[in-house]
Amino acid sequence: MAATLPSMPTMSKPDLNLLLVLDVLLSEGSVARAARRLRLSPSAMSRSLARLRETTGDPLLVRAGRGLVPSPRALELRERVRQLVQDAEAALRPVRQPALHKLARSFTLRTSDGFVETFGPALIARVAAEAPGVRLRFMPKLDKDSTLMRDGTVDLETGVVGKATGPELRAQALLRDRFVGVVRAGHPLAEGEITAGRYAAGRHVGVSRRGRDEGPFDEALAPLGLKRDVVATVGGFSAALALARASDLIASVPERHTAGLRSGMFRFALPLELPEITVSLLWHPRMDGDPAHRWLRGCVREVCAA
Repeated sequence: MAATLPSMPTMSKPDLNLLLVLDVLLSEGSVARAARRLRLSPSAMSRSLARLRETTGDPLLVRAGRGLVPSPRALELRERVRQLVQDAEAALRPVRQPALHKLARSFTLRTSDGFVETFGPALIARVAAEAPGVRLRFMPKLDKDSTLMRDGTVDLETGVVGKATGPELRAQALLRDRFVGVVRAGHPLAEGEITAGRYAAGRHVGVSRRGRDEGPFDEALAPLGLKRDVVATVGGFSAALALARASDLIASVPERHTAGLRSGMFRFALPLELPEITVSLLWHPRMDGDPAHRWLRGCVREVCAA
């Protein structure tokens, strides 16, 4: 007689409506506030929380005093659930081309002072001509942390894609740039041939967000047995140029990014073998399908290309 195999339990499908409930609960940290936001009664929200606890096998929100605090599992889920809800909302939202002359919206761009100085005027003029109700907010780029892009605080960012760039971000090349040396008008380096030895022998201002004294210039000088004398380090190229303009310090900065900032100063090609850098436009993938965001990305690309 053939053996009878035990029947497998039927897997119940999760209620995807609970994702929205969980997102709001984790955002509000309160059953009452979450209920008001979703226009549910407190008892209905409490039942939904009970179902979520049963489904996930975790308390999710735990009472602490008069409020609720998220469990470790809830903290782990918060970003994933937020992204799932945003993706679902984007998928169900009809895509329409924006009426630019009626568009009233603010966009935040995180970028360097040099980018604003060089490309900002043309970008502002382009946006004003096509969408006069749009406002641009430029935010200084102090690091490469992608958190502000993930939470929607920043809409667009410019910079060099590196190891610290969030892997989920979209990136599109904007322009190629190269580093040049810059000194004040009348500086000794403004006369005669600039060799690696003359460049290294000068006093330098370094640029590093982390306060490092060495960078790619020092790596290129090392095989020649040369080393820069970095007497000051600043966090951005505009500050480096300001110091170089008022002293005998040498600043090494991106050529295109600092065209406006170094007006009236002497620029020279670095006597070093250094690769060009690619400056990219970055944004979070959830904004891919947003027509207004897509329009602004096009404006930035065309302004930089010009």
